[in-house]
Amino acid sequence: MRLAVLLGIIVVSGTAAAQSPSLSPNGVRTLDPPGTIKAEGTWSLGVRAGDFVFVAGMQGVDPATNKPVQDPQARIRQAFLNIRLIAQSEGASLQDCVRLTIYVSDLKKFSPMVDKAQAELWGKPPYPPRTMVEVRRLFDDDIVEIDSVFYAPKKP
Repeated sequence: MRLAVLLGIIVVSGTAAAQSPSLSPNGVRTLDPPGTIKAEGTWSLGVRAGDFVFVAGMQGVDPATNKPVQDPQARIRQAFLNIRLIAQSEGASLQDCVRLTIYVSDLKKFSPMVDKAQAELWGKPPYPPRTMVEVRRLFDDDIVEIDSVFYAPKKP
């Protein structure tokens, strides 16, 4: 009986720990805000480290279905929306972005779509520093993945 109770406590404790954001010894906190895509595997959607928010490479996955958006322009826009949701969960806006790295499978084809989505969502300059790189292949043979960093000072 004691063993069964002890095992039950261990299982419940492990489940609770897996569902809540974790904190490193130096205070780096993982992020998993409501309404975002589901991170599966050995990665997190993002982390807060001091006054900075680092967002994982985001693809144009619809959070409602956890599947890629079909239309290429809409997929690129969705990748930015996924980033924005995670940043906003920590009090940052797109204007607080300090770095973008954008990976596309075809620079000539997709860079105009990236520009269009970014101009629409940012509204106007200033835009963050950005690097866009064509890569041979992305995860799940996707067309775009966007890595970002935000400045979001902690509120007292």
